[in-house]
Amino acid sequence: MANLTQIIVSAPGKLMLLGEHAVVYNRPSLVTAVDQRLTLKAETLENSVFELNAKDAGVTNYSKPLSELGKGDIPKGAKFVERAMYNFFARHPQSNRGSINNIDSRLRGNDIIGIRITTKSDFSPLFGFGSSSASTVCTLKALSELFNAKLSCRQIFELSFQTVLDVQGTGSGFDVAAATYGGTLYYSKAGSKTIKPLNLKHLPLIIGYSGIKADTVTLVKQVAEKAKKYPNVIENIYSQIGYLVDLAKKALLKEDYQTLGELMDLNQGLLVSLGVEGKKLADMIYAAREAGAYGAKLSGAGIGDCMIAIAPANKVSGVKKAITKAGGKVVNVKVNAPGVRIEK
Repeated sequence: MANLTQIIVSAPGKLMLLGEHAVVYNRPSLVTAVDQRLTLKAETLENSVFELNAKDAGVTNYSKPLSELGKGDIPKGAKFVERAMYNFFARHPQSNRGSINNIDSRLRGNDIIGIRITTKSDFSPLFGFGSSSASTVCTLKALSELFNAKLSCRQIFELSFQTVLDVQGTGSGFDVAAATYGGTLYYSKAGSKTIKPLNLKHLPLIIGYSGIKADTVTLVKQVAEKAKKYPNVIENIYSQIGYLVDLAKKALLKEDYQTLGELMDLNQGLLVSLGVEGKKLADMIYAAREAGAYGAKLSGAGIGDCMIAIAPANKVSGVKKAITKAGGKVVNVKVNAPGVRIEK
């Protein structure tokens, strides 16, 4: 039974540093949390209903009985929050008023009090900063607190990742890890899933937005189709990307940004081989390099969304101007941000 009547939590967005696409196939990656956050307020209701207002995701005044969670026509902007709620109640029978353990029976029997969720995002979902993962993590953190479930970060991560897989059928979990733990992480979904926070004091990234919205699931599927045709070639590319990630981790910890930049360039070359570069991103990346960046690459699934660069302090201004001149928009966010947290 709930101990609180409402709670407010927030989680950060994310940026992939190295390891795109290969991370889906059990290779390591480097991801950092960004300080633009999604904030979620969860309130308990007397009636057994689920209500959601998520204007940034195009959802307003969405409501349904809790007994219908996960059923029917669910708006795209509500899918992750609704599935996260279903998974939470299914996994944590102590969160009900009665003693029935079966989720469907409990919901039909009106054993669970209602929930109203309201979200607000600092960042536009256009940037590809991971609003779906942030909203999923926030939902589970809020429910954990409301119902005194005492979920650990690892448990929130695992349940959030399962929710993402339930909704979209594929995923690597790096964005969920960033939203949960924050900071900069060395992450791999291989085996029991590796999540290693890196103790970084500084990470001087330059971020450019292409103005093109990437469809991550579609791009992952396109690369998977290429892997079916050229399995040995693509597997080798994934392995090389994983090797670069391990080298980049060492460079990051040493604050060796020149080496990091070189590794970013190599990673970009491998992503080009996978066919996910896109002309707009390429223009921005080459402009950054020509303006003096140590290195630059796309960040995310590719074709659109963001690119990142790293440069000497005396070249940062010129690199930003070059990205803008190439048609990009410089996004001023801080990285290495804190993970999911209680705000009120």
